[in-house]
Amino acid sequence: MIEKILSALKKSGVESYQITETKQEKAELYFIRKSLDMQRMGDIRQAEVVVYKEFLEGDMRMMGSAAVQVQDSYTEEKMEELFRDALYAAGFVKNKYYELYAGKKDAQEETPEENYCPTDKTLADKSLTEIAQSFAEALFAEDQETDVFLNSAEIFVLKTTYHIINSKGVDVSYCKSRVQGEFVVQCTDGQDVETYQHFAYVNCDTNPLRSKVRETLRITRDRAKAVSAPPAGEYRIILSGPYVRDIFDYYVERSAASMIYRKYSTYQIGCNVQGGTAKKDHVNLTLKATVPYSAEGIPMKDRDLIHDGELLMIHGNNRFAYYLNLEPTGNYESYKVPAGNVTLDEMRQGTYLEVVNFSDFQMDSLSGHFGGEIRLAYLCDGEKRIPVTGGSINGNILEAQKSMVFSSQIQTEESFEGPLAVCMEKILVAGSVI
Repeated sequence: MIEKILSALKKSGVESYQITETKQEKAELYFIRKSLDMQRMGDIRQAEVVVYKEFLEGDMRMMGSAAVQVQDSYTEEKMEELFRDALYAAGFVKNKYYELYAGKKDAQEETPEENYCPTDKTLADKSLTEIAQSFAEALFAEDQETDVFLNSAEIFVLKTTYHIINSKGVDVSYCKSRVQGEFVVQCTDGQDVETYQHFAYVNCDTNPLRSKVRETLRITRDRAKAVSAPPAGEYRIILSGPYVRDIFDYYVERSAASMIYRKYSTYQIGCNVQGGTAKKDHVNLTLKATVPYSAEGIPMKDRDLIHDGELLMIHGNNRFAYYLNLEPTGNYESYKVPAGNVTLDEMRQGTYLEVVNFSDFQMDSLSGHFGGEIRLAYLCDGEKRIPVTGGSINGNILEAQKSMVFSSQIQTEESFEGPLAVCMEKILVAGSVI
């Protein structure tokens, strides 16, 4: 396929390009309750070809680009037509000029295995069927009740081989395996309610999935019992589960080269991302390389991003690193935050509102505002802890980061390893009026 694409590019007059060929094997399981409703296997081979065009806009040097999706079944003639159209379209994309990332063949020699963390090795050693079966068993291991249960689930096991080539000499390949899926828990005791969950992992450890199912069963039962919203006011808030990553996403996004170049972020190397105002836990964050190369063929490795609140580097793809005259790091999809020193039980001392499920939680990386509508939370007055639903929280990380505390318990997903919970003070809650 690569040879046919290269030939078509040459005949189309394309000089600058990147080809990303993917070969994907997949196994899919679909469940209704505990019964396997459908099973599918697949094998897909395709490529994305990005065509680049250098041109002048007045006196300004530009670099335009256009992407084409190519199927293995396409003839070389069809590819030629697609690439000519893409080259024409690229002339209307007026990005400031930048050079493509330059590499050379066998770049793996420059990227030793120890420079990144290939966490999918145990997945790669097993067949798709074996992996799917083990995660299916873990998924339903905790489903033992009649009033609260998994009413549907999907499991996908993917093994993908990537081959990245560009006109500047990049020619690298690697394989990545992952498990992902979703499930819905339903409770019919009291209100009839459902809770949706997504999961994704890159190793064979099924314990995190079992814990996620167990916790979702518990909170769905509590959601069925919750009938009132918390009183409006200012609270010490505890967030747990996926919302913890949403909080840390703010720092990762603000330190991206694309944000800094566009002046959406004022971060600079050496600045304190918490403004030097943190009274409790400081942010520490490491970008994790879960693949050996980025989407542009840039060698990846683990990189310390923030240490005790201080920004150590700016990260990003080749284009924006070129604009800022920085080393291109590639775009990271995973990161790690160390656990704190306070247990979740210690966080739950005194009065608090612990939100465990939102209908839609959002963190705005431009303004720092975060919030969402509460589906389930626990309101504690210092003695009683009761489930509540409704209302919403509204805060700003620029203020909340002064009092953040991280739990000593951790959570592990494909793209995040870090504290299970984060506690913040003086967060506004819109709720019931007494």
